[in-house]
Amino acid sequence: MPVYSMTGYASGQTSPAGSHSEGDARAHSVARLGIEIRSVNSRFLDLTFKLPDELRQHEPALREILTARLKRGKVELRAALESGAAAGIGDPSTKLLQRLNAVQDHIKAWLPDARDLSVADVLRLAAGDSVAKGDWGPDLTEVTERTLKDLLSAREREGARLARMLQNHLAQLRALATQALPLVPQLVEQQRTRFLERWQDAMGLSGGTAPEAAQDRALTEATAFAIRIDVAEELTRLNSHLDEIERLVKKGGEIGKRLDFLIQELHREANTLGSKSATLELTRIGVDMKVLIEQMREQVQNIE
Repeated sequence: MPVYSMTGYASGQTSPAGSHSEGDARAHSVARLGIEIRSVNSRFLDLTFKLPDELRQHEPALREILTARLKRGKVELRAALESGAAAGIGDPSTKLLQRLNAVQDHIKAWLPDARDLSVADVLRLAAGDSVAKGDWGPDLTEVTERTLKDLLSAREREGARLARMLQNHLAQLRALATQALPLVPQLVEQQRTRFLERWQDAMGLSGGTAPEAAQDRALTEATAFAIRIDVAEELTRLNSHLDEIERLVKKGGEIGKRLDFLIQELHREANTLGSKSATLELTRIGVDMKVLIEQMREQVQNIE
């Protein structure tokens, strides 16, 4: 399965059918129905609808369409009915003209100075009337499903980019772990030699304890030092987490929350490795690891 990002945008539009108005002449007074869907990252699925009054009744159906295909993300669906200036000028129906004339006469009876309706006023009111009475349910469903499909394609493309980035960072982290692994035994041996030399020098100056006892004490100190700085366990767990992240990225699907948890575990191991560091080289490796892990954490939060 592909990896999906929660970030995406898509838009679509449809033209009205003749059933959207009371007469064929009025069917051209609305140019199109437009849909926009945009999404960003969120812990859960958070849907927001911005619909005109004419489409408010269809919100439950739209919610059902989105929840069937989306699992996480803050998603906003915006719909608009655009009037038909671009689609040509339709003839207002006789019934509408009669109603407008009656309303105008009634208003002028009370407000003699009121301005008469212009041709532009009548055409605008006719367009609004056709929108209000239109049955947009079938077209709304069709354009929403088509736009949602485009949104999923956009989220898939972004998810593929995130997956490539994660794979690259995983390779870099493995390389850093490989560099860190041989440093600890080398450091322990150096420290053992240093302890032994210091004890021998001290015993030589004092003329007291035998060299064998000094050597045993130096070995004991070196062993305690090795235990304090041993990061083999941290590197083993880190590599295990890297293997699991790589497996999830290849598997795809709804992996965002599991990846987020594994990134936290990676950060924990990198912090422990840094706290046990006894050389500048190991400290540098720990810092480089934490930089890469933080970059991964920011991107993983966008994965569904």
